[in-house]
Amino acid sequence: KSSGQVVNFACAVHLFQEYVGSPCWMEGPSMLPTLAASGQVVFERMVPHRLLSDRISRGDLVTFRSPINPSRIVCKRLIGLPGDVICVDPSGLKAPSTEHVIIPKGHVWLAGDNAAVSTDSRDYGPVSMALIRGRITAIV
Repeated sequence: KSSGQVVNFACAVHLFQEYVGSPCWMEGPSMLPTLAASGQVVFERMVPHRLLSDRISRGDLVTFRSPINPSRIVCKRLIGLPGDVICVDPSGLKAPSTEHVIIPKGHVWLAGDNAAVSTDSRDYGPVSMALIRGRITAIV
């Protein structure tokens, strides 16, 4: 009976983390000053793909699988939604500040708060909404 309770508990924890949310460790300089470069714990609320359009909005911090390295989960700020016209790089660091793109259906534009060191949509373009895992709801 005891091992069954352990299995049930492990399943409950797994389901909670996959479908509700969990604490998550984020580190790196791309989200300075919002998140510390040395690392910070955040609470990630999972957002099912079919509900994304109702649960995320411009300005949200989201977690997603990196299009460059799918084994990494990264955090960036959502800048544009499908149909938005976005300036590719307002800072002019990676593209002329006059270059614009229309975000295609099923995609979003994501950017780090610290543009000088962030690898984001300026590098890999619009990100498929299927890569988004969740939205940051709290910074610990």
